[in-house]
Amino acid sequence: MRWPFFHRLLEANVSRTDITVQEQDFDIAREYQGLRSAGHEDGAVVTFTGLVRDFNQNCDVKGMFLEHYPGMTEKMLEIIVHQARERWSLNNIRIIHRVGQLYPGDQIVYVGVTSAHREAAFAAAEFVMDFLKTQAPFWKKELTSQGSRWVEANEKDQQALKKWRD
Repeated sequence: MRWPFFHRLLEANVSRTDITVQEQDFDIAREYQGLRSAGHEDGAVVTFTGLVRDFNQNCDVKGMFLEHYPGMTEKMLEIIVHQARERWSLNNIRIIHRVGQLYPGDQIVYVGVTSAHREAAFAAAEFVMDFLKTQAPFWKKELTSQGSRWVEANEKDQQALKKWRD
């Protein structure tokens, strides 16, 4: 026996969170379609893709190696998503963060957020990125022409958090 109304009700109220930490590159078009395929209740899809820059802190960057603490990193990203969901009405959230060896121009992070309204989707995507940059346990080591160095969250990243705590 089918209950079409109940089935539609379930589909309309399902929100998804997908978090992946991986070495492989990702396909932005595929991720965007994945966010949209869950239903038609969303009026906004906001995505952000971060790239490895060829400069940082007045040095040229030849490459970057990212490490993470498996299990702890995903858990912290889940907490960040949970905090975003407490602030805004969101449907689907997708986070991909790459680890391993990366080079200038490589995609490093993807955040996608859907919501019924653009204000919530924009704010939530920015919130997730601001907290991801400072709270998620990733360790970044840059290779520059002067040697290698570990990168910490900078003052600008710390200031970005303050707007969410006031």
